[in-house]
Amino acid sequence: MGFCFDTECRRKCCPPPVCNLIAGVVRDGDPEELEEASPLFVLSLSVKMLPGVLTVLLAFFILTESKQKDLYTFKVVNSRGKLVSLEKYRGSVSLVVNVASECGFTEEHYKDLQQLQRDFGPYHFNVLAFPCNQFGQQEPGSDKEIDSFVRRVYGVSFPLFSKISVVGIGANNVYKYLAESSGKEPDWNFWKYLINVNGKVEDAWGPKVSVKEIRPKIAEMVRQIILKKKEEL
Repeated sequence: MGFCFDTECRRKCCPPPVCNLIAGVVRDGDPEELEEASPLFVLSLSVKMLPGVLTVLLAFFILTESKQKDLYTFKVVNSRGKLVSLEKYRGSVSLVVNVASECGFTEEHYKDLQQLQRDFGPYHFNVLAFPCNQFGQQEPGSDKEIDSFVRRVYGVSFPLFSKISVVGIGANNVYKYLAESSGKEPDWNFWKYLINVNGKVEDAWGPKVSVKEIRPKIAEMVRQIILKKKEEL
């Protein structure tokens, strides 16, 4: 495809980076001579310009993505098949956990996670649970079965989402973000990622760190939210 060297035309049909690069070539040469140039010259010009154009576009997309990305920008499917925007949790503290129903850590974690939800839930806090069957095949049930089990056995009232992969090529985008942001990727069930009011990762712990051990940090973050709300009154 050839290039148009008419100034007005370039404004209408050329992407800004390409237009600017062409304009530079025209200033250095004779437009009439360039118009009469062979297709080979035009092709050569296109190839030379391509890396610069791609660099500009890539930088733009990276900058845009980095400004927008945090946990609360994602959308996920809940355990009942409904698409949910995590934006609804912005302004709250969240603890994101990859859960499993048949793990040695299941009982202790579910009981303590539900206690957290009960104690801090009314004050801008939520446990966000993502079932996963990747570690030891310990979450084999369907979304409906998992939902029914944890609510019946542990009285779970916190948000439960559809079963996902948290590592590997098929990892859900939420967990790709968590791993990239924290530098810590789950290697077993019940990894816990603490998220601040802006959707950024504050800290992360594996299953051997109990919920009770991290409770003081969560309590302090929730306390700060309460104090800020009082100041705004």
